Amino acid sequence: MLGKLNSKKMSEKSKIKTNLHPRNKNREQYDLKALLKEVPELKIYIQPNKYGEDTIRFSEPAAVKLLNKAILSSNYEVKYWEFPDTNLCPPIPGRAEYIHYVADLLKGKKNITCLDIGVGANCIYPILGISEYNWNFIATDVNKDALAHADKIIQSNPTLKGKVEFRLQEDKNNIFKTIIKPTDKIHVSICNPPFHASDKDALKGSTRKVRNLTGKKFEKVKLNFSGMTNELVYEGGEKQFIQNMIIESVDYAQNCLWFTSLVSNERNLNRFYSSLEKYGATDVKTIHMGTGNKISRIVAWTFMTDKEQREWKRS
Repeated sequence: MLGKLNSKKMSEKSKIKTNLHPRNKNREQYDLKALLKEVPELKIYIQPNKYGEDTIRFSEPAAVKLLNKAILSSNYEVKYWEFPDTNLCPPIPGRAEYIHYVADLLKGKKNITCLDIGVGANCIYPILGISEYNWNFIATDVNKDALAHADKIIQSNPTLKGKVEFRLQEDKNNIFKTIIKPTDKIHVSICNPPFHASDKDALKGSTRKVRNLTGKKFEKVKLNFSGMTNELVYEGGEKQFIQNMIIESVDYAQNCLWFTSLVSNERNLNRFYSSLEKYGATDVKTIHMGTGNKISRIVAWTFMTDKEQREWKRS
């Protein structure tokens, strides 16, 4: 009997994704029955795996989008989440990780204002930041249509309404310039930068991802999380985007307490550290995250001394 109980406990423990942040609501394996109640259309994308357990066809963009829609409805009370299929559809557990670790960086501070660089049509970071911590957001994007879709999501969900100010970045070569105003006091900026340096690289990445998910090789595939060019591609890729972000952040050192960015490629870190030292960052933190089989990290930096941070917070 004891052996059976221990076996049951081990089985239950294995269902917990221990590599996720303790406050992440997505630590447990998906409850497909509960998710189907939220989004019945998800049913056609459920099939048994090689162990006979029901799972979702993650290689199909439509399935991923419906799954995330169901998660938002079930875990975050967000009932309206609509945007074009051509736009990026993010994995909710990983995006929630970023928000929770940034909350740790801010040490539980209240009345937070967060700047989201590249909010996208899905508006996922404001959704999670508001739902989990009641943050206020300034959300920016280079795509006017994306901002319109994101704004409709906010306006259509009573729990989110009134918490986000949208600002269009009219020059795609700028990141903070023209977005941060002289009077802005921002606690933290967040960004999931375009990773690929070209459309060709983006397609290669998606092909590799689908092959890993299905075990099959395809000549042509769709991006399984979708995504328009401006969401996935930037000249010079992630390395150049974050480098530009670091350079621009110097001019807004007194407007923003912490600047942060996701970094997918660990090999880029040393260049970022060198640049941050060169441009006078007073504190640099690297926060490691693990989501599924992927390991990512957040780089955070500030130009304020401890004394300046205390004075900034008081003001």
